[in-house]
Amino acid sequence: MQTWPGHPYPLGATYDGTGTNFALFSEVAERVELCLLADDGTETRVDLEEVDAHVWHVYLPGKGPGTRYGYRVHGPYDPANGHRCNPAKLLLDPYAKAIEGRVDGDESLFSYRFADGGDAVPGGEAAEGEDAEDATAPPLNDDDSAGHTMVSVVINPYFDWGHDRPPNRDYHDSVVYEAHVKGMTMLHPDVPDELRGTYAGMAHPSVIEHLVTLGVTAVELMPVHQFVNDPTLVEKGLSNYWGYNTIGFFAPHNGYAAYGTRGQQVMEFKTMVKALHEAGIEVILDVVYNHTAEGNHLGPTLSFRGIDNKAYYRLVDGDEAHYFDTTGTGNSLLMRSPHVLQLIMDSLRYWVTEMHVDGFRFDLAATLARQFHEVDRLSAFFDIVQQDPVISQVKLIAEPWDLGDGGYQVGGFPPLWTEWNGQYRDTVRDFWRGEPSTLPELASRLTGSSDLYEHSGRKPIASINFVTAHDGFTLNDLVSYDEKHNEANGEGNNDGESHNRSWNCGVEGPTDDPEVRALRARQRRNFLATLLLSQGVPMLAHGDEIARTQHGNNNGYCQDNEITWMDWGGEEGLDDERAALLDFARRVVWLRRDHPVLHRRRFFLGRGGAGTADDELPDIEWLDITGSRMDQQDWDHAYARTVMVFLNGDAIPEQDRRGEPIVDDSFLLLLNAHSDALEFTVPPAAYGEEWDVVLDTDGTVSVGDALHPGDTVSVTGRSVIVLTRPPLR
Repeated sequence: MQTWPGHPYPLGATYDGTGTNFALFSEVAERVELCLLADDGTETRVDLEEVDAHVWHVYLPGKGPGTRYGYRVHGPYDPANGHRCNPAKLLLDPYAKAIEGRVDGDESLFSYRFADGGDAVPGGEAAEGEDAEDATAPPLNDDDSAGHTMVSVVINPYFDWGHDRPPNRDYHDSVVYEAHVKGMTMLHPDVPDELRGTYAGMAHPSVIEHLVTLGVTAVELMPVHQFVNDPTLVEKGLSNYWGYNTIGFFAPHNGYAAYGTRGQQVMEFKTMVKALHEAGIEVILDVVYNHTAEGNHLGPTLSFRGIDNKAYYRLVDGDEAHYFDTTGTGNSLLMRSPHVLQLIMDSLRYWVTEMHVDGFRFDLAATLARQFHEVDRLSAFFDIVQQDPVISQVKLIAEPWDLGDGGYQVGGFPPLWTEWNGQYRDTVRDFWRGEPSTLPELASRLTGSSDLYEHSGRKPIASINFVTAHDGFTLNDLVSYDEKHNEANGEGNNDGESHNRSWNCGVEGPTDDPEVRALRARQRRNFLATLLLSQGVPMLAHGDEIARTQHGNNNGYCQDNEITWMDWGGEEGLDDERAALLDFARRVVWLRRDHPVLHRRRFFLGRGGAGTADDELPDIEWLDITGSRMDQQDWDHAYARTVMVFLNGDAIPEQDRRGEPIVDDSFLLLLNAHSDALEFTVPPAAYGEEWDVVLDTDGTVSVGDALHPGDTVSVTGRSVIVLTRPPLR
């Protein structure tokens, strides 16, 4: 086979129209073989003889898209010192743009025999009466893993993007929709069977129409990087459904491909992005750069472990045979390694520049800030993101916690970042289930959580507000179950969060009781209304708008079936109750989108906006049910469960894109989390001469009804009424 020296960069397999350049980093390798794999499984090995700055490389003329390949890395196998090279294991390219196949769990994937355990390491101290040579670990497992593992695939990088342009939604205009590619489309009656559960299914006109009419501006896709479906789960009849088990940071997951897995999945993903962009919808990826699917010291050797274990993974100080784990998955990437940082940044840039995605949500992002032991908001990772001309310009969303010491970092990320606001979720849940002493904190959450973000110079958009997400109860289950019901996961109902801040409204699970069903329906609407009327960036979990249920399972990570798939109602469509919820969700999403006062760029000041007189109405006012300003006693009362919020559309200190002052309608939000109906009094004429009802989560007050100062309106127990008036100027 003809070989040319090639180039050390870019890393990975790069096709240029006439041949492919292969480049692999390994500082510890003594020899690297590129393995070309034929359809019949035969293997042609090519030694990579060129090495520059620890990058092994070769160029193969005539090799192009569809070529399957892997690597065998020769080097030290010395776990006690952090090295785990084993040329018997066929390794994935960390920079593979496409991956074919699955991991089957065969013993050949591991560097030890199952019967031997694998916990002993070479070089251990000899026991009393034992020679040092006898104190070594069991023999190395040198069974060939080819045929039992995934393989890398060379792709065609060329794609006709046409006139594709990113929607470029400002954060404050955004409504995010967390979705699972497979779960979103598997049961959709309008999606053809062969496209269900795929990128092509996600791009189907019926799915996109649902998103457009709902009013969302961005889909946040749960992991689509190539992940490993754990063989241990498969043996139980389960699977890694969520996908937080990445092995390929450049490759779209092949299980979501409708048209093939030898590069076709890349084209299919790009086509999906292009279709969503045409509909004005951004694509945000949920990415897992904190760990890989190779697990702990007993895990399989699939890629990074066998290439350069010590360069990629964070090992325990003084015990390099084991991994330092802040993710709960067995390993953590070494965030102070320049090669790990390069891998992450190259991956992020690839997905933006080549795949045209619009942003990222970083799973367990606190781990990315751990250069050493502590979470450091000034870490190298944040530095390089801040200065990167590509990544600094897209949406960056942190899940601001991990499982390590000091890992809960809500409010602790740098100014460029937004965060999943876990405190928002907890406070709103507590308020609507009637917990005492929640009103003061609810006020902070409704107004953008300035207590968490203003100190670092950030604005309300730093807060990604959510009530539910993939992890935990769905919205329907939040109001239907007091306890988790995870028996189907096969762990004795011991997995998943036990403190859910949920309330079943009087009956655990499904019921025919009309009063309970009505209360649950009202609570669902309350949560949606609160979420969409809060300052910050709202995120809906897919299916909540149609009352998706997981039957009380709050940890559906392993359920790739009807438990987690979105139920669209079949050929007959949604029943009346679910259709009514969808209609309500659409109305409140569009109400938010149409009114700038509901998604301001800046925090409220508590006084008139710029250019207004001191005696004019403030930009926000907190009123009690009599229409009077709340005093400290009102806030301090442990059982305060009602509030009226005045949002002044005449006092928005912002300008539109043309530099014109923004003036909007003003709003009154009437929130009653008490169990009984209460009479609210419309405030004095200074706030407005006439108010129109635009929303009632109970439906007892008709939309369009007019109210005047001094009028009273009965607000049903546990419900929200929204009033509006036109600008005064």
